[in-house]
Amino acid sequence: MKLASSFILLFAALQLSACHQQSTDKPANTTIDIHPAQLPAQQPGEAIATFAGGCFWAIQEEMKSLKGVRIAVSGYAGGDLDYPTYEQVSTDQTGHAETVQVYYNPKVISYDVLLDAFFAGHDATQLNRQGPDRGKHYRSAIFYRTPDEKARIEAAIRRETASGHHKGKVVTQVEPFNAFFPAEVYHQDYYEHNDYNMYIQLVSKPKVETFRERMEAWLK
Repeated sequence: MKLASSFILLFAALQLSACHQQSTDKPANTTIDIHPAQLPAQQPGEAIATFAGGCFWAIQEEMKSLKGVRIAVSGYAGGDLDYPTYEQVSTDQTGHAETVQVYYNPKVISYDVLLDAFFAGHDATQLNRQGPDRGKHYRSAIFYRTPDEKARIEAAIRRETASGHHKGKVVTQVEPFNAFFPAEVYHQDYYEHNDYNMYIQLVSKPKVETFRERMEAWLK
């Protein structure tokens, strides 16, 4: 009975700590900046990659920890509404996914390594969800800019399928890149600045720790 009660309490905690429900869970004396963040200027020789793998708080933390990555920005991609807000995307009606855009030096880290890192950071077998977060805006997706990137993504999916990391089928969507809209300022580096948050502790942190184990050789 105690074990059953513990599972019920854990399930309730996860539901209460879902990404969209805790987005403004900050101390009363903290100002929340809801303005869209500014996109960084692309530097000479720099490349850009765009990934969606559930709540962007963990994915951003993972990607920015890699050697060769200058910055990672949380935002929205894959939808049909320009400059969406977090609240609009969370309705699951705009077509967007919570996404992270990565600015990296291809001479230091390749696109193929970034793809492997992406799969190391989330469960690519969960369709339109990640853990307690449900909806198409939490889908697993990679946005390609060129035919070569598309081919590399498809190869990475085959590698991940053959890796033995998952029992189920990889359901990551391969989508053409159209536009990326940066999320609100308070979402940027959320994992780093909100260690007290229940969602970060129960959901994001285990994902990030697994990522760091698998990508240890590429961490800064």
